[in-house]
Amino acid sequence: MPEFWDRVLMVALGGALGSVLRYAIEGFVDDRLGPTVLGTFAVNISGALLLGIFIGLTQERFVAPVLSRPLIAIGLLGGYTTFSTLMFETVDLAESGSLATAFLNVGGSVAAGATAMFAGLVLGRSV
Repeated sequence: MPEFWDRVLMVALGGALGSVLRYAIEGFVDDRLGPTVLGTFAVNISGALLLGIFIGLTQERFVAPVLSRPLIAIGLLGGYTTFSTLMFETVDLAESGSLATAFLNVGGSVAAGATAMFAGLVLGRSV
């Protein structure tokens, strides 16, 4: 069993990489579409899909190294996805008078995220 600080280091390394990936992908989307909630949507939904695949693979199909969960599931994908930004953008939309878009943003994100997680689990388990 890895020591506590080994797990902390893996979470920190994964979180740093995940945060940089999120920044890059949100920037890529915003550069092409202008400032929009779609960058956050893209990272959150792809993160849910990737987490589902990872869990599906490592819970039922393959034995993963002990430190892979803190590195990938908690660090990388935890740093990559962003609930706080989703909430900020939703409140910002509501405060600017776009109440329907705000509800669509949060509701669509939850529905698409759950669907992506389920799809990822199915994909991971079927490999």
